[in-house]
Amino acid sequence: MNNCPASRVPAFDPAVNDQPGWLPLLVQALLIGALVGLVVGLFRFLNDHITAFFVHSVGTPSWSEPGLAWLIFGALFLFAVISILLLKWEALIGGSGIPQVELMIRGELQMTWWRVLITKFLGALTSLAGGLSLGREGPCIMIGSSLGVAIGRFWHDQRAAQARRFLATGGGAGLAAAFGAPLAGFCFIFEEVRLPLKRSLIISCLVACFTAVLVMQAVFAFPLVFPFNVKQLLPWSSWWLVLFIGIVMGLVGVFYNRILLALTYWADRTTLLPFHLRVFIPFFISGLLLYFYPTVLVGFGMGPIQLEQLSMSFTALLWLFVIKLLFSVTSYATGIAGGLLMPILLIGAIAGSSIVSGLDAVGFVEAGYAGILLAMTMAGLFGASVRAPLTGAFLMIEMTGSYTNAVLIIATAYVASFVANQLGNPPVYDSLRARIEKGMAQKKAAASKAAAS
Repeated sequence: MNNCPASRVPAFDPAVNDQPGWLPLLVQALLIGALVGLVVGLFRFLNDHITAFFVHSVGTPSWSEPGLAWLIFGALFLFAVISILLLKWEALIGGSGIPQVELMIRGELQMTWWRVLITKFLGALTSLAGGLSLGREGPCIMIGSSLGVAIGRFWHDQRAAQARRFLATGGGAGLAAAFGAPLAGFCFIFEEVRLPLKRSLIISCLVACFTAVLVMQAVFAFPLVFPFNVKQLLPWSSWWLVLFIGIVMGLVGVFYNRILLALTYWADRTTLLPFHLRVFIPFFISGLLLYFYPTVLVGFGMGPIQLEQLSMSFTALLWLFVIKLLFSVTSYATGIAGGLLMPILLIGAIAGSSIVSGLDAVGFVEAGYAGILLAMTMAGLFGASVRAPLTGAFLMIEMTGSYTNAVLIIATAYVASFVANQLGNPPVYDSLRARIEKGMAQKKAAASKAAAS
């Protein structure tokens, strides 16, 4: 369901505020970066501690404890109700937030920055606390863009909500802070959002992205997101894996995109499940998985480090891959606030662990290089699905600290992206943005028809 209101579209001037003086440009970028670093850092801090609290409190639940079951499903029911109320207050926060930000940058949507900031922050925190297979990066990008607009407004620029620079600078800083990856945040703005390489925008985004990560780390001191063992260079004899993994992850990315979009469009069309009922489904599934298959839930099951250690059999990894993928697309298709990128990376890690496990069994690779190969598969799936290979590669390089193998990771992401392009599969965010545009056009046409009658 697309609830983005077309009535917020402003008169758009694509050049508005793109050429300020150098001093205001730098000061604004520093302020945006610092504010985004603090807010996104707080979001990550709360998410980590809420997840740890639930994992510690719930432990390994059993149906023999009916009181605990009532408590768990009651909490999940409450999370679903909160999600519905937030979506009713601000429809723009549904889903990732990245397609909405791209439409704002194009001048097709406009936000009320403080309302989006509050509802996206709380909505994403609620969905993640409920165990849904959603990511924090899309919400952090939207939060960052809202804070960019806020700085523009406090700078007494009433047109900030339609100025590319404020939206893009805040969004890039949001992605940088979400993953502790400033170069990835910078690349995202020009590779995924596809903004022109203007000097003022380049400087603004670079300053904001690095400032956001520096401020966030100074206050919260987060460790590497994926601390794999990636210091050694993958041997020359194994470099053929760049092509092999790139092709495999290109196919997986196309498969993932098609399932996600098919289910999302079905959810838009179906009359069997009203929106308010649909929101309850992934929370209910999360509760069932907690009892029957907690391995798939963040905090309760297999994390990237366990996947690197190849602690599961090949068959168990394939089963985990299927459940994780289905739970991820189901969580997203309901329209709840939450992103795609972290689930994509985790699905890529599971696929990578499966590949390494299979190749290790036949003696083609050594298990000691699993961390490097997982970084390659994760970057590959990102490149295939999002079609932003450089952003995905820098994400994995910065999130794992795998600078030694940077060339291999970048090459894998580009091979996977090439394969997905050759198969004619559009990038996932392009498809999701087109979905919103189609919904806006349908609402406009319906409004015109009602006015005419």
